[in-house]
Amino acid sequence: MIGNSPALAEALGRFEGLYPETIELSLGRVLNALESLGRPQHRLPPVIHVAGTNGKGSTCAFMRAMMEAAGLSVHVFTSPHLVRFNERIRLAGEIVDDVRLIDWLERTYDAIKGQEITQFEATTATALLAFSEVPADVLILEVGLGGSYDATNVIDQPALSVITPIDFDHKAFLGSDIRKIAGEKAGIIKPGRPALTAIQRKICDDVIAKRAEDVGAPLYRLKAHFIDAMPEDLGLLGEHQRANAALAAMAVQLFGNSTIIDQNAIFEGARNVVWPARMQRLKDGPLTALAPDQEIWLDGGHNPHAARAIARQLNNMPGRTALVAAMLASKDATGYFMPFRQVRPEVFTLPNAPGHQGAEPQALAEAATNAGLKAAACDSLEAALKAAAATGVDRILICGSLYLAGEVLAQNGEPPV
Repeated sequence: MIGNSPALAEALGRFEGLYPETIELSLGRVLNALESLGRPQHRLPPVIHVAGTNGKGSTCAFMRAMMEAAGLSVHVFTSPHLVRFNERIRLAGEIVDDVRLIDWLERTYDAIKGQEITQFEATTATALLAFSEVPADVLILEVGLGGSYDATNVIDQPALSVITPIDFDHKAFLGSDIRKIAGEKAGIIKPGRPALTAIQRKICDDVIAKRAEDVGAPLYRLKAHFIDAMPEDLGLLGEHQRANAALAAMAVQLFGNSTIIDQNAIFEGARNVVWPARMQRLKDGPLTALAPDQEIWLDGGHNPHAARAIARQLNNMPGRTALVAAMLASKDATGYFMPFRQVRPEVFTLPNAPGHQGAEPQALAEAATNAGLKAAACDSLEAALKAAAATGVDRILICGSLYLAGEVLAQNGEPPV
């Protein structure tokens, strides 16, 4: 069983409130926890550590698919989850089951009893403990927030550090200075260990290059011919996914010294990759039944960089689109809606998924209006879908929040597998 156990909810709940701050970027607490667990971070398979603002999850998914196509056994750690917490921990290709996860959570809790630690730090320590006890050929480890002081940044000798495109996001924690944001992301680059970066704006590339030079890390940059070489029929839609696939291809070749993972495996993985809530067309289900005459699509992108990629994809699709959107209150809502001006969709806003500090629907509608779009506030997902369907558009895109995306997948009966 995956993600349905009351015992799992109880085991996760024990970590709530152990540290009063929601997020405080630091490595001290997670290092103390790992020390209490016997330093599992030193008993892991080779690690590919991934930071960046956009494309982290997709790049990790492409890498996993390419490596598995080559016959490798792959662990993956990602966050946040969409429907079930278990999605964060994939052991040798399989989402962790409740029984084993509960055991690792309980062992972690017993080891760190009395310590101050956030839930994310505690569950990251739990994941590293799990990864240390299940054999695999490689661990793909995605940063949660930032880089330098993220709980995942406890790997001293990664096989490879990968930095996806850097942009503005999480301004409450990382600020609005793009140079400082790039410095946080580049903090995963370790002395003497190879690093790979996506194509970046120059200011970010300069920061990454300086970090690599300072610590003596060989730095590789994504080349345009890798993007051009990707197959046309990628498993994920959007021109931006070609760059993510190319970054993954270059990463796996660096990891495998261009021998373990050949071009056939790279292309097979690129075509067969699955990563939910990234321009995903929903199947028939309870939610899609609310708009039976429209295609229903889902994308969890939630910042201006992601919106630009989504808008470019919509521009290449025939017919008219309406947006159904929710967003965290901390996000740049106007900046998110601005790239859609050429598509000119009507926007229907709603409260974010329960348990998260969502923007008020009316404020979100005003942000869309300020971006030049026609918008209306709704009080629920059902109401927003019905209102969007009534406009007679060809498709409805549900967007703006990974938390909303998780709620949508749960309600439509499509949890990630």
